[in-house]
Amino acid sequence: MQLKNIIKDFSGRKIFADINWHIRMGDRIGLCGENGAGKTTLLKMLGGQVSADAGEVQVARGTTIGYLPQDGLTYQGRSLFEEVRTAFADLLEMEQDLGQLEERIARDHDKRDMDRYAAIQESFRQRGGYTMETEIGKVLRGLGFAESDWERPSEHFSGGWQMRIALARLLLQRPNLLLLDEPTNHLDLPARDWLEGYLSSYPFSVVLVSHDRFFLDQVVKRIVEVWNGGLTEYPGNYSKYLDERQRRVAALRDAKQRQDDEVAKIEAFISRFRYQANKASQVQSRIKQLEKVERIEVPPLRKKIAFKFPDPPKGGRVAMELEQVEQGYGELSVLRQVDLSIEKGERIALVGANGAGKSTLMRLLAGVEAPRAGLRKEGHNLDLAYFAQDQAQVLNPQRTVLEEITAAAPFDMVPRVRDILGSFLFSGDDVHKRVSVLSGGERNRLALAILLLRPANLLLLDEPTNHLDLASKEVLLHSLKSYRGTLVFVSHDRYFVDALATRVVEVGNGGVESCPGNYEDFLRAKAAQGDASHSDLRVEHKEQGAEVGAAPQDKDERRRSHAERKEAQKQEKRRQKELEEVEGAIENSEAELEELERTMADPGLYQDPDRWRQASSRHNELKDEIAVLYERWESLQQAESA
Repeated sequence: MQLKNIIKDFSGRKIFADINWHIRMGDRIGLCGENGAGKTTLLKMLGGQVSADAGEVQVARGTTIGYLPQDGLTYQGRSLFEEVRTAFADLLEMEQDLGQLEERIARDHDKRDMDRYAAIQESFRQRGGYTMETEIGKVLRGLGFAESDWERPSEHFSGGWQMRIALARLLLQRPNLLLLDEPTNHLDLPARDWLEGYLSSYPFSVVLVSHDRFFLDQVVKRIVEVWNGGLTEYPGNYSKYLDERQRRVAALRDAKQRQDDEVAKIEAFISRFRYQANKASQVQSRIKQLEKVERIEVPPLRKKIAFKFPDPPKGGRVAMELEQVEQGYGELSVLRQVDLSIEKGERIALVGANGAGKSTLMRLLAGVEAPRAGLRKEGHNLDLAYFAQDQAQVLNPQRTVLEEITAAAPFDMVPRVRDILGSFLFSGDDVHKRVSVLSGGERNRLALAILLLRPANLLLLDEPTNHLDLASKEVLLHSLKSYRGTLVFVSHDRYFVDALATRVVEVGNGGVESCPGNYEDFLRAKAAQGDASHSDLRVEHKEQGAEVGAAPQDKDERRRSHAERKEAQKQEKRRQKELEEVEGAIENSEAELEELERTMADPGLYQDPDRWRQASSRHNELKDEIAVLYERWESLQQAESA
């Protein structure tokens, strides 16, 4: 597909200004850009859902296009399996033709029918007609549908599962150009892992929008940034794009500065000699020169707002324990005889398929639900904060965004509420919107921002990354990494889980299994077990203290990995402590320097040579001290990014 000189306006704003772009066969492209930049509009244009105001979209002959929107698709009238089977419309038609021909051949024995039957049958075989149902089963299982779901009516599935049905149909159609708008929005981690592998080996072209950094890194080979009405291409995945973009923007800023300096000189000449007759020709020449200058546009600096949690109250060594807990609803049993101990300072990720019981477990931990059986024990001086998936429903619809967060903020946090709102995508006039007019995503972000204001030593976050773009996820991730309390969270964002978790707890089959480390360690541990168990993370066998299903070297490797991670945690705590000490020292030294400079500005100081020498000497010492402190601060910051 090729876009030529495309122009698109929306509500008086130019979304695309004369863009040219080419998609080659086999490309896997990620579209990136700020919210509202035009990523979804571009996808819809490629899919024929939106037309350009000017320009041309050229499509190669034989190209088939499949488009998955963010939401809004619903299916009814067929079972899940039959609905997904409609993806093979051509094959189903051929299958019907074969059935009709079989009846005619049995009745008439016509040679022409036999020849036609043989030709259609061969085509049916080559195009995968005989493996059609196997493929359907593979895709449905990969996207998280149990076999018991296959005969359920499609209309019985909720909105998130409806989008999975749409994705399954699309993948089975295997279009030449696959267009996906936030395909991982409604997927849990196992389904994301499967989709990542599927798309990585997809033989045709894929263009997608995603706010999942790990997914982008694994799937795409090229990033196209949508900004200011244009498209900028970067080879490589999302991580490479971030590095390349930083270098490109820095070079653009330098070039713009040089251009601005040159323009300023020309304008100064014009202003100075505009009314002098003997300089008229030179002035006109410079005016024409200015008109020909193509002004360099530089993307705006992305605000880096560092949100720091208030220091949590001190608690006990164990934050919370569950002993032999059972929970269910009516006849449905969700959790059975669950034991879970959460220690101070842990960052625990709950993982598992949708419906496995992660949110139920979170509600039990939060005390929102009482267990049917078993004990929930709170640690010493526990102060918890809980973010539920429907947390936005507790907001006051009559207040503005700013009023709502200010009302909830502790006194010392009030001056920072605008910065916090900015990190969650509320800026400018957005803060004066009433809560009642906010979208579901905006309400969720506001509820999360409010929750993070108050000190708590146990944070329970159920899908906090929903509705956040990549930049906001980074802000939240950075803040949670420096949080000094205990954290239990559910997230379907692989990068977020990998970067944050110190322990993974898999919820499934009514129980929980723990694995030290992050999600990558968890997957490695499961893979090491091979065929011993696909549903349990670890099978313990008490006979002679042996562990079944893992070779001794696997156990040694896991122990080493756990020890290394514990050591890394200790080092990170030491780094955080030293960083705070350095920041405090910088603040004190700069305050002393400021006071000293005020003293040195007093002419009376110079009447006393001894006082002046002491002040001057101390001034130099402070400048040196501050330079050393900043050097140390930078090295500590770099140690974190490393």
